[in-house]
Amino acid sequence: MSSSTERQPVIVLVRPQLGENIGKAARAMLNFGLTEMRLVTPRDGWPNPSAGPAAAGADVVLERAKVFESLADAVADCANVYATTVRKRGVTKPVLTPEEAAREIHVAPGRSALVFGPERSGLETDDVALARAIITVPINPEFGSLNLAQAVILCAYEWSKGAALIQPTQEDLLPRASQYELDGLIGHFEALLEPKDYFFPASRAAATRRTLRNLLTKPGWNHLEVRTLRGVLSALERKGSKPQ
Repeated sequence: MSSSTERQPVIVLVRPQLGENIGKAARAMLNFGLTEMRLVTPRDGWPNPSAGPAAAGADVVLERAKVFESLADAVADCANVYATTVRKRGVTKPVLTPEEAAREIHVAPGRSALVFGPERSGLETDDVALARAIITVPINPEFGSLNLAQAVILCAYEWSKGAALIQPTQEDLLPRASQYELDGLIGHFEALLEPKDYFFPASRAAATRRTLRNLLTKPGWNHLEVRTLRGVLSALERKGSKPQ
């Protein structure tokens, strides 16, 4: 097993009730680069035909999922076990946020497991007792109800922030325009504005030009954006009306 895989936490679902929720949890996992799911005595058995459609393409997670008879068996190879709960369970354990737990997982030796309880009731006290720490989130005291996939995605997302995943919408930025290009753009604006008495009165001309320069240099244009703006200005200064 590669070191990168070992650094990924295992997601353990204890007594999950609905196949759809297992599928949704798998989808949440794969969105953030996690692929190892372990199931402890799923109510409706495994595999479950309802899980696939709900996974929305996260089939690799479902295909690799392993079933265990007890939570102790499921986390036997894990040195760092975190129980997720938003309820007091009468167990004294360190209490961490998902972000704090994620930071620990990235540096802690040995495998880590994030343990989630059944949809209706969450983890039992005996389940929590097996963990080294508890993960919980600040939540509305009047409505502390997260569904299974929501709980998984909170923890998976926090882990992913330290895993160098690529943001889907991120694009390579073009280099910024050179000072020569910016000066050309500013000069073009000034040449168009001068005949319109934009820099009148003369006593304010220098300050007005500085303000214009500050305005045009602030966005950090790249060379394509500067060229586009120059094209706009050129179009505006052309003589003649648009053909009908």
